[in-house]
Amino acid sequence: MRQPEFSDQKIDSFSAASLHARRQQAALQERLSETGIDVVLAMSYGRPGLGDILDQLHRQKVRRLLVLPLYPQYSSTTVGSVWDGVQRSLTGWRDVPELLFIRDYPVHPDYIAALVARVRHYVANHGKPDRLLLSYHGIPVRYAEAGDDYPERCRLTTEQLKRRLPDLAITQAFQSKFGREEWLTPATIDTVRQLGRQGVRHVAVIAPGFSADCLETLQELKQENARAFYEAGGQQFDYIPAVNDHPFFIDCLEDLVRQRLRMPVKIKSNC
Repeated sequence: MRQPEFSDQKIDSFSAASLHARRQQAALQERLSETGIDVVLAMSYGRPGLGDILDQLHRQKVRRLLVLPLYPQYSSTTVGSVWDGVQRSLTGWRDVPELLFIRDYPVHPDYIAALVARVRHYVANHGKPDRLLLSYHGIPVRYAEAGDDYPERCRLTTEQLKRRLPDLAITQAFQSKFGREEWLTPATIDTVRQLGRQGVRHVAVIAPGFSADCLETLQELKQENARAFYEAGGQQFDYIPAVNDHPFFIDCLEDLVRQRLRMPVKIKSNC
């Protein structure tokens, strides 16, 4: 099989992430249309920014606020950062609203169902890969040693996917390392090179820690890691899209909101 050609064209991270986030927002708003709840999008990076949106809600005199970070696995670097940003914004409010916060959802049945559906759709169209690689965003080891339970939250998701996809050989790895300090291992880029050198011909990769495709999925995984795999002797490397606005993932978001607000929960069966 001929090695594919790669383009050095840069991907607009914010455009991709914003597009999928807006679709998620619209789909969730539709699901909650009868409740009177307004679903408002705020971005940690890009626009609309979290601080700007909270200022807007303050002017609207919001009295009850539920914050749902879209990161499936908690980390102080992601969900913790959202929490910090919310607290900073609320500090100046004299009329602080009731605040509800959803920490994460690494084993939510609908979230797992969305990932499984993505993988099964891939297998149906491209064949069974020799290895399914689950690539999570990495963090420095010292964060985990200081109490960040992100590695455990990732492990829980991986265990669920292994249980739901028993016919696939699954490997977990961590991407996006930068700087010189020690990060969680194994590194995705090292793993794909090793698989290529070991004679593994066909690898598919999915990023369970990303609820929407962005620079680190579309460029780092789909392009940079693919190139590394082919250069190491691999023959087929494919990226499986994030859950984005898959109906099962919107089921997950809807259920999280309804459960947290103690609203009637719709009965579904995606397992």
